[in-house]
Amino acid sequence: MTALAGRTAIVTGAGQGVGEGIARALAAAGANVVVAARRAETGEPVAAAIRAAGGSALCIETDVTVDASVRAAVEVTVERFGGLEVMVHNAYKPARAHRLDDADAEIWRSNAGTAVWGSFYCARAAYPHLRRAGRRGRLILISSPSGVEGSATRPIYSAVKGAQRTFAKSLAKEWGPEGITVNCIGPVAESPALSAAFAGDPDLRDAVAARTALRRIGDPETDIGPVAVFLAGDGASFVTGQTIVCDGGSFMGL
Repeated sequence: MTALAGRTAIVTGAGQGVGEGIARALAAAGANVVVAARRAETGEPVAAAIRAAGGSALCIETDVTVDASVRAAVEVTVERFGGLEVMVHNAYKPARAHRLDDADAEIWRSNAGTAVWGSFYCARAAYPHLRRAGRRGRLILISSPSGVEGSATRPIYSAVKGAQRTFAKSLAKEWGPEGITVNCIGPVAESPALSAAFAGDPDLRDAVAARTALRRIGDPETDIGPVAVFLAGDGASFVTGQTIVCDGGSFMGL
């Protein structure tokens, strides 16, 4: 595939799960991909696998909760590949189940640090380069269906994921005159956190799959990745400020 040939994308949290799937899909579509992972021991194997498959990839250790770390990743990316057309902020910290009466400041800090502050840092660092890319500039935030419909067991996580959606809408309006699109994806797909939850509850996998119209759980590369490729490509040049819920038909309220 060459839909994204000549373009460069950064994917945060790409050392595993949905981020890895998106990174692989973007690379398969021809993009230069930067695997921005918090730890090189998870990110470098993904970058190496992309290169082994014939793609172009580089791993950069990145902590999305630290502004300087995000800026450094963007600078290295531009130095290496000559520009940046696509920024995908996927990194997140799995949220432990909680109710309002046992939520504490640490839950707010950990969830907001990756989802809200991470989105802010990624958007601000990428903006000058997305602006130069003009109508090829893309910001994609990985939110969650919980940010649309809420969650009875993770209200703080839902709140920060909802904040990502309104942040995306605001930037879509601000950056629209420059041709930059800003969108969210709300996925439900296999991830280390979800796999751990399934391991702890043998009935949970069937219960989650049963909620979906398609009766299955998404694959990060083949189900979520193509949605990111679409939003990153020319075919989505008139799509902005939107959240594509990619969950097999569990939530249908939009």
